[in-house]
Amino acid sequence: MTFPRLRQLVIASETTDTIDTLKTVFALGEPFPDPGVAEFGLVNGVFAIGDQFLEVVVPTVETAPAARFMTRGGPGGYMAIFEIDDMEQARARAERLGIRRVWDIDLKDISASHLHPADIGGAIVSLDQPRPAGAWRWGGPDWQANSTPGKLTGAVLVSPDPMRLMARWCAALDVPGGGAGVKLADDGRLTFIQGQTERLIAFEMSLPDMGGILARAREADLEVEDQSVWIAGIELRLTEA
Repeated sequence: MTFPRLRQLVIASETTDTIDTLKTVFALGEPFPDPGVAEFGLVNGVFAIGDQFLEVVVPTVETAPAARFMTRGGPGGYMAIFEIDDMEQARARAERLGIRRVWDIDLKDISASHLHPADIGGAIVSLDQPRPAGAWRWGGPDWQANSTPGKLTGAVLVSPDPMRLMARWCAALDVPGGGAGVKLADDGRLTFIQGQTERLIAFEMSLPDMGGILARAREADLEVEDQSVWIAGIELRLTEA
């Protein structure tokens, strides 16, 4: 396995109804409610898709960072989490680049560092090294049993200066950039496009029964256009698995 690999994408929402809607519309398994996110003033639900994860976080206090994020720009794409293979090297690289780490944890089965969104731009980036590789504490102890088929294939970020934003993400992740995008392990990708704000605006997903998903999204009165569904401020761009 090569790294970095996109393992988890996170939506900040104003309501836990988003968790229920995702489960129903996208035919996902049982979400894991991680009690550890209470540290950040949140409740959440984490869905396993293949061996990757889609998370919804909902603030429980006005001072939560996710609450401040939504005050600035509304609900939407909040965090991208990448599996890496050398945490010591990643932390040293962030320090050399002047990127602050806002949270570090070192447990027996995983180490993680959150990079300050003001230093990297667009969203919080988390660098995570599970032990063994491929494990994922944040998905819960039974994530394999609750996983549904599919894959997270990428994320799209918008910025007034997308090339500068891409350069910051490439430096933090230690990957080359080319054109408007960044190639990740396992055919993942990050795309950077022009826009008025700096934000994570879309998640790209490959899922079975795309037609059924789009039909259920319309029944739930979600915004649907072509192969995209909008929920809690984020565009979920679908391809058929």
